[in-house]
Formats: sequence, C-alpha cells, structure tokens
Amino acid sequence: MSRTKFNNLQVAKTSGQYEPFDEEKLRRSLRRSGAKDALINEVLQELMGQLHDGMSTQAIYKQAYKLLKRLHRPTAGRYTLKHAMFDFGATGFPFEDFFAEILRSQGYQVMTRQLLPGACIQHEVDVVAENDQTLIWVECKYHPLAGSVSNVKIPLYVHSRFRDLEKNRSLYTTAHHTKSVEGWIATNSRFSDDAMSYGRCAALHLVSWNYPVGGSLREMIDESGLYPVTCLTTLSWHEKKRLLEHSIVLGKWLSKPGNWSEILHLSDRRVRAVMQEAQSLCSSMQEQ
Repeated sequence: MSRTKFNNLQVAKTSGQYEPFDEEKLRRSLRRSGAKDALINEVLQELMGQLHDGMSTQAIYKQAYKLLKRLHRPTAGRYTLKHAMFDFGATGFPFEDFFAEILRSQGYQVMTRQLLPGACIQHEVDVVAENDQTLIWVECKYHPLAGSVSNVKIPLYVHSRFRDLEKNRSLYTTAHHTKSVEGWIATNSRFSDDAMSYGRCAALHLVSWNYPVGGSLREMIDESGLYPVTCLTTLSWHEKKRLLEHSIVLGKWLSKPGNWSEILHLSDRRVRAVMQEAQSLCSSMQEQ
C-alpha cells in the first residue's frame, strides 16, 4: 500500500462519522504507550497491509494491539489503557477504587463511599481525599461502553449535592486550619461541551479521559504509573473480573507474590508471567 493511499483512507469513528486516517495520531498513541520509533515503524509496516477504506477506528486499534501483544507485551498493556478503563465491570466500584489510588499516589489521605451529612440530607460521596490544604469530594461516573458521554445533567445534579455538603463546611475542617473544599467529577469517558462549560462556571473540577489538558485521567495515570489490572495481557477477562470482585484494581499489586494468585488458582508458570508483565507495565517506560 502506497503512503498516498494510506493517507487518503477514510475511517469510521465510534460515533459513526468518517474522517481521514491520521497516521501521526496513531504514532502518538503508540509513542504514549512507551513504544520507540523502531517498534512503531514495525507495527505500522505490518498494519498498512491490513487497512482498507471504511475500516473502523476500533478495528484499527484491535489490529495494532494484536501486533504489539506479539512484539512487546508491556507496550501492548499500556496501549490498551483507554479500552481497559471500560472493563471495570457493571458496578463502578472498581473505578472509584482506582481513582482513589491515583489521588493517594499524589499524597492525599483517601476514603471511598463515605456517607456525609449535608444541611438538608445525607449524601454518599464516592471518594473523599484530603491533605493539609485541601478537602476534595469526588463523584465518579463510570461508563462501561466506549463512546458514552456524561452530559450536563451530571454536573448540575452533583453541584447541588456538593452545595448541600458545603453548608455543613464546619464539619469537614480541622480545629486549627480551615481547608479549601473542592468538588470533583471523574469519568472514564468524556463530558459534553455543556457539561464542561457548566463545570468551569460552577468551579467544579471535571476530569475525563482527555480533559483538562495537563490534568486529564490519562495524564494522571501516566504520571503515577498506576495502571489497572484490566491492562494486563497475560490474564483472561474472567480472571480480571475475579480480581476486581476482590477489590484488586492495580496492576502493580500483581508484581509480587500475594493472595491474588490463590484467588485465580494459577500455575507457577503463569504466576511468573503475570508478575513479569506487571513489573514491566508499571515500571518506567523502558527501551524497546
């Protein structure tokens, strides 16, 4: 396939709309996963012969992932991160636990699923994070389907809950120091334009896969090095599901021996394989 034909390909987005295939966009996604230029070029060279006009971006991702899995598993694990964020199951609790670990890595003391009294009623807050200066209430909105959007109704509703809690502000401050209080909404997908506009106007801190620039969910994960167990390529979907049912959400927890291997009833050989991938996945991006 010539480079010109490669660049003129029309691909189908998740929304059903078509757009020109962007080779550089694919290169950037591979580079973010830790792939070096030699590996990127090898993947693209093999992928070029498999692309066709009208191919979905999802199908392109699957082919690139398949190639990475064969060529370099740790890179494949990081490359699948966006899709792995939709594999936390139906309840949303694992996503809450995962986001709590991200904040804990930033130095916050964190609790999940807390029932707090507001001025009018009690509210269950998904994640409560606190340091010496700031108290954060986080509402987590987990979507199991790619392409889902958190619309403006969500920040409207959450904002009213946080205002009710803030009326009891004195209950959530220490005796010697009044902390700033922040309301956050975190989602594994994205927010609508109206939702982001309302968030900015209402001083809510919204976090989605690619928003805000410099503090998106993807960037928070990359900076912390905390990848979910759903990224691991050496585990089956059922094995990942079983770990999540036991509140095991971080890949790094599988980088050393623990009760996780007993939960999964793995052979010694597979335990070693999982540990090796977990160590590589969560370490600094290595030379290919």
